[in-house]
Amino acid sequence: MAYSKTLAACLIAMLFLAPSILATDPDPLQDFCVADLDGKAVSVNGHTCKPMSEAGDDFLFSSKLAKAGNTSTPNGSAVTELDVAEWPGTNTLGVSMNRVDFAPGGTNPPHIHPRATEIGIVMKGELLVGIIGSLDSGNKLYSKVLRAGETFLIPRGLMHFQFNVGKTEASMVVSFNSQNPGIVFVPLTVFGSNPPIPTPVLTKALRVDAGVVELLKSKFASGF
Repeated sequence: MAYSKTLAACLIAMLFLAPSILATDPDPLQDFCVADLDGKAVSVNGHTCKPMSEAGDDFLFSSKLAKAGNTSTPNGSAVTELDVAEWPGTNTLGVSMNRVDFAPGGTNPPHIHPRATEIGIVMKGELLVGIIGSLDSGNKLYSKVLRAGETFLIPRGLMHFQFNVGKTEASMVVSFNSQNPGIVFVPLTVFGSNPPIPTPVLTKALRVDAGVVELLKSKFASGF
């Protein structure tokens, strides 16, 4: 009798859990799910889908990475994003892309993608690609100068950067295993947070005077 009651309780629990199991299924449950970016429906870890009849076919094609970005920026680089916000067809598929263009001497500053592994290819020019391991690796720097046609891999969550070491413009295209990889620019995060990190915290952490911290904060007060 006790066994029957336990079995019945398990079956009832499974019935209640069934909707949540379906809601978090890691595999696609339809051909495509074009993101309804203006949708008001409740969603879990993503966007709700437009009706297939409204999807058209542009969700399969994009030309947004065909044009170079404007590298007249403080970093001498321009990132053109193609995540779910820019290409709603990637919704639920776990993929996205970026293009990054560099002026001579330009850099894509040290940053982290908290939600994705990155793989990239240099399209033109010469880029120094650097990857910094975690404390477990002794903060080891892995770096190499890559030229057109050469590729690199950034494990999820590791800090990395790219720097144009050539005399001409450079560009690269990268892919992520996330529709929304996210980005944490290290200098902007530390010195341009909102509200600011208290100066005594940074003077202690960076082992510098308050004047140095305030100077760096002023450099990032308006972002990148």
